[in-house]
Order: sequence, then C-alpha cells, then structure tokens
Amino acid sequence: MTAATSIAATVSTNLWLGGRQVRAESGATFPVYDPSSEQIVAHVADATAEDGLKALGLAHRYQSAWAATPARSRAEILRCAFELVCRRADDFAEIITLEMGKTLAESHAEVAYGAEFLRWFSEEAVRLHGRYGTAPGGNGRIVVSKIPVGPVLAITPWNFPLAMGTRKIAPALAAGCTIIVKPAEETPMTMLMLGQVFADAGLPEGVLSILPTSRAAALTAPLINDSRLRKLTFTGSTEVGKVLVGESAHRLLRTSMELGGNAPFVVFDDADIDAAVDGAIAAKMRNGGQACTAANRLHVQRGVIGEFTDKLTTRVAAMIAGPGDSPTTSIGPLINADQREMVAELVDDATARGARIRTGGYRVDGPGYFYAPTVLDQIPRHARLLREEIFGPVAAVVGFDTEEDGIEAANDTEYGLAAYFYTQDLDRALRVADSLHSGMVGVNRGVISDAAAPFGGINQSGFGREGGIEGIGEYLDTKYIAL
Repeated sequence: MTAATSIAATVSTNLWLGGRQVRAESGATFPVYDPSSEQIVAHVADATAEDGLKALGLAHRYQSAWAATPARSRAEILRCAFELVCRRADDFAEIITLEMGKTLAESHAEVAYGAEFLRWFSEEAVRLHGRYGTAPGGNGRIVVSKIPVGPVLAITPWNFPLAMGTRKIAPALAAGCTIIVKPAEETPMTMLMLGQVFADAGLPEGVLSILPTSRAAALTAPLINDSRLRKLTFTGSTEVGKVLVGESAHRLLRTSMELGGNAPFVVFDDADIDAAVDGAIAAKMRNGGQACTAANRLHVQRGVIGEFTDKLTTRVAAMIAGPGDSPTTSIGPLINADQREMVAELVDDATARGARIRTGGYRVDGPGYFYAPTVLDQIPRHARLLREEIFGPVAAVVGFDTEEDGIEAANDTEYGLAAYFYTQDLDRALRVADSLHSGMVGVNRGVISDAAAPFGGINQSGFGREGGIEGIGEYLDTKYIAL
C-alpha cells in the first residue's frame, strides 16, 4: 500500500447524513481518481435525490434548535473544528494532493487558509449586531435584528476542496443555519474528512450533511425546488451559476454566486519588475492556474515588456510539472483530461492566430493530466484566451502604451472577480484601483485571498461575498420590529 492509498483508506467513503455516516440510498458508488497517475484511489458513496431530501428533512427539522443554540456554543464548535483541522493538517494536505493534484506545499497552504475561515467565523458568531433607535416621528421605537436564513445548500468546486467548503460552512453555522454540502465529484474525500472533524468537534446531529454524487443536477434540482430550502450558495463556472440562478428564481431563493473570472494583471513602466514577476508567478501559476482569481491576461506597458517577459519566461521554463507529492515538482497536473484539452485548445487557437510560444505550449506525456508551464506573447487581440478563462498554467503577455490604454484593456471583459497591478507611484495606485471594474484588486500583490476580507465579484463573476464581516451576512435575514 502506497502512502497515497494509505491516507485514502483512513477517510470514510460513506455519506454524512445529518452528522452520521450512512450508505447511499441506492448503495451505488463512484470512483475518485488521482490526476497525477489516472488511477482510482477510492470509491465514494453516490448520493441520490432521495438522500438529498432526507438531508433536507434533517436540516429543516433541526434548524430551529440550531438557531436557538447560544452564539457562544456555535463559536466554540467552530473554534474546536479549526484546531482539529490544524492538528490534522498533514492528513488534509495529503488527501487534497491525492484527489486534486496540487503540490503538497500548496495543499498545506490551502489547509491553513481553509482553517482560517473556521477561526474567523467562530469570532463573528458572537457579533451579530442589530440596532435600536427612536422613530424620527417620535411615535415608537425601531428594533432591527439579524436572524438565520434557514437551511442552506452549498455546492463547492474541485480546485480548493477544503477552503471552498469552510468558506461556506463556517459562516452558515456561525449564523445559525443548518447546511447541506454537495462537494465536487472530482474531490469529495477532503470534504468527507471535514465531516469527521465536525463530528469530533461536537456539532449536533442534523446540522450538517455532506452528499458526494456523480449526478449533481439529479441531487440538487429537487432540493432547489423544495420550499424547506432557504439559501443556495455556489462556487463554480458562470455557465452553471446561471442555470442554478434560473432554477431558483421561481421560488425567489436566496442565492450567492462566486463564478468565473478573467483577471487582468497590469504592469506599469514604473513597477519593480522583479517584484512584478514574483507576483505574476503567484497570481498565474498557483494551483496550476486552476483558480478563479488566477491572472488570465498579463498586460505590460511597452517600456518594460521585454524585461518582464524575459524574466517571466526564465522563471516559468524552470518549473517542473509532476506529481504533487514529489519534492522536485513545481506544478501539479490539471484535474482531468477534459481540462487539459481545454487549455491546449486555447493555446493552439492563439498560436494559429500568430502568438509566439516563449516556453512550454505542449501536453506532457502521462500518465497524469500534465500541461507544460507556458508563456505566450505577441498575442493578437482576437485570441480566445484573452476572452475565455484559461484555468491552466498558461501566461498570456500583451503590451499596452499609456495608463489609460492599460486600464481599458484590463476592463475589456464581461467578468469582474479579481484584478492585479504593479506600480511604485502612490497616486497611480489609488487612481487605477478606483478605475478597475472588479470586486477585488491587488496592488503590488499576486495573492489577495484573506478570510478577513470580502471575496467576490461583479458582472459575470457573480454576486454575494464570502469572508470578512460581509460573509456572514449572506446567511442572515434582517427583521424590523416596530415598538
């Protein structure tokens, strides 16, 4: 038994139904693959619509009791879960690398980031403030309070299988909501391990269910159509998000959507170029480029584009694609064959239109779904990869002339999740930050995610915020009481 299969054997492959491990109603399972080897590492219980409705029944039945649980008690459970995740960080990192493919160093970084949502919202649970005041007309008092929305369905993606779960579960539990989690088919084991953490932390029965499935729509559609569900939160592609919003519209279901991105990374001619290259590597190549916040387009002012591209190419050419558990690996595999083909298709389209490959630009021989870390320049404006989310280790460098040109190019997208830029001019920093059409902006930083900050976008990148003091508000309703 290898180290990878050994850690997989420690994770329950059953459903978590209301805090208890049970088999799927049908008894069926589906395989989970290691994208580095293309080998099956486990068979996980395949939840059905019947399992989903059972979970919703439990969530509805226990909602009132969980909402009435003192905030301090909810906070202490979340704090205990934080400590348990930290204590089991090595196990979580190994599972993340096994089923998602990222390097162990990146998996450890995700564990630390994901755990922080548990700690942050344990602290926010006891700070659900309302307000009290006298009506302006002098005819009474105004009391405003915050109450839990009610049972939640959370649909999480495969690229950050722990953090995307804790970013939804923690504020829901802190607010007093019961929750059902549907993890991605590709990476269910991390979330199943988290289910054990919450059981060990003392989360009461009925509050949390985790339902992996190979038939997502068959599981979620009956839940979205059920009047007992009061909140839907989704992280994933814009296309799927639009479908879910449409399905939820007839019930006016409370929704929050963290969707796709097309993040610009702008380098002005007064930037510290070495720092900008460091930032570009972090913003583009972290997680193998498989992040909605990944820099998709690198816009570089023409006075420094040669120096920047040369230094970036040198750094990227030195990166080694390989299994995430290898100490020599710089970048892991893509999640599956379809994702690798999508990346290859975008690169092939760009080169067919005249783009130049500075390094990479090819599939790496398997087993495993590897694509060579790549830098392209001389990219024509109509290349698809300037419009579509790459979601892979491909850096597309394009030039611009003036500050106004750089801002216009950065904003030339229907998305609006993240944007990055580098400058040493304070006035420019403030001016450009205000001008970028994006929910999040990194100034001289290639990594911007923080549990204490509101994460989310505008336009086709969705709506709602996760993290920060804003994150818990997505799970609360406002009640006005006239006295």
